[in-house]
Amino acid sequence: MKSITLKIPPAAVTQTSIAVIWDRDHDIAKYEIYVNERLYDAVKRGDCTIEGLEPGTEYEIHVNGIDSSGSFAAESDIITALTRPDGGIYNVCDYGAKGDGKTRNTRAIQRAIDECAENGVVVIPAGTFISGAIYLKSDMSLRLDEGAVLLGSENPDDYPIKRYRWEGREHDCYSSLINVKFDSEKRFKNITIEGKGKIDASGVALFLAERAENKAQRGRAVCIRNTDGVYYKDITVKQSPSWCVHTIYSNGVTANNIKVYTCYDEDRDKRYGHIFNGDGFDPDSCKDVYIFNSMIASQDDCIAIKSGRDEEGRKVGIPSENIRITDCRFENGFGVAIGSETSGGVRNVLVRDCEFTHVYSIGSVKSPRGRGNVIENILYENCIGEYQDTEHKDCEWFRGGIYVDNFYSVIQFDSSAEEPVTDATPKIRNVTFRNIRMKSSVSNAVYLAGLPESPLEDITLLNVTAEGPKGMKAFNIRGLTMKNVEIITNDPEMYHYENVVMND
Repeated sequence: MKSITLKIPPAAVTQTSIAVIWDRDHDIAKYEIYVNERLYDAVKRGDCTIEGLEPGTEYEIHVNGIDSSGSFAAESDIITALTRPDGGIYNVCDYGAKGDGKTRNTRAIQRAIDECAENGVVVIPAGTFISGAIYLKSDMSLRLDEGAVLLGSENPDDYPIKRYRWEGREHDCYSSLINVKFDSEKRFKNITIEGKGKIDASGVALFLAERAENKAQRGRAVCIRNTDGVYYKDITVKQSPSWCVHTIYSNGVTANNIKVYTCYDEDRDKRYGHIFNGDGFDPDSCKDVYIFNSMIASQDDCIAIKSGRDEEGRKVGIPSENIRITDCRFENGFGVAIGSETSGGVRNVLVRDCEFTHVYSIGSVKSPRGRGNVIENILYENCIGEYQDTEHKDCEWFRGGIYVDNFYSVIQFDSSAEEPVTDATPKIRNVTFRNIRMKSSVSNAVYLAGLPESPLEDITLLNVTAEGPKGMKAFNIRGLTMKNVEIITNDPEMYHYENVVMND
């Protein structure tokens, strides 16, 4: 009998729900989830969110695995979980907010937040509520009901300039639509943003307005920092002036069944045009991050894992680590990226059982000279992707359907020209792509480029089929393992290696 290890992701408990996750076994046809010994649901994924629970109540949960013949094949231990207590409902309309799509509701929404008791829920009901920047606090939830839209004001004056990390360094930035408070509280805890409603940051207009005013760097749709216990659940977030959901210096971050649109709206009938730097979800110097059963359609990287830039990032020295991305769908953009701001280090990242459609690359690891520190223990597994378009092509910013790149952002380079090793020299090691299929109409099938003074170490391709017009290129690698790898290309030079040491 196989064993299932059941876990509740960080912060993934509300007053009425509990999320559980486990590692999928592809010999298991479905998983049955039991709550207090009663069957709740059956799923094929490695996660389930149990809804309709009572606040402040303890529940017992276990999972059984059923194989394709219908036989009992695996079981988990029983785990117990306590829902959050009922801290009350704070409807923003009770504070004067109007969902008429015309009224500016910033003050009313902020009053509801400020008066929210511990474990309380600030509710935005159905309607379109225009607002400038709002600031959350510890031990609260912001819930957008089905039919609710929190619509960002198009006026930069509604987003006070504060100090945020921007592209790896601290800068003056316009506040985001949703933030945490700027006050004497050094760290926050237990913040939830949930609901079937939508957060629309009016990014097309704000992008132009903030750049024209040029007083600070652009804001984001959601920017949560310095928080232990962050839960994004069910919410749709779209149209940000830059990165859409940016979580900084936070521990215990969970994104469950969220949708992010930074390239076009959810109906695909409206593109967001001139916005760039439109990443979907960026954990930045964050620890213990779980992203599952979510969808991202991005203008740039779908998910970008970051940890600071160059000397400032190394001085801060907070890595991004222990990150698990499973059962997600990516429908536009550049896949799951690590970097390029990696100066605090990145380690222990898993990307598993994800689908990539109209996405340039499944995975990219990018850390050029100047970043320093180490990227290590990275696994992409059981993923399938395709890019059948000509909108983008290989360049200094993206170089393959699967790629690891220490020359990221450099247009022309000599792969054999060494530079002195310093604390600004990056190191990338122990990166694995396993059970991967990627088909691209424009890119290198695989591109692996280390530095001559700091070669990539222990790079593994196992059960990989990669198709692209330029085949596979590999430079400066100490320990390349390739087993059951098929490169499909029209390039007469299917493989191009320079300074590569193969493992047996």
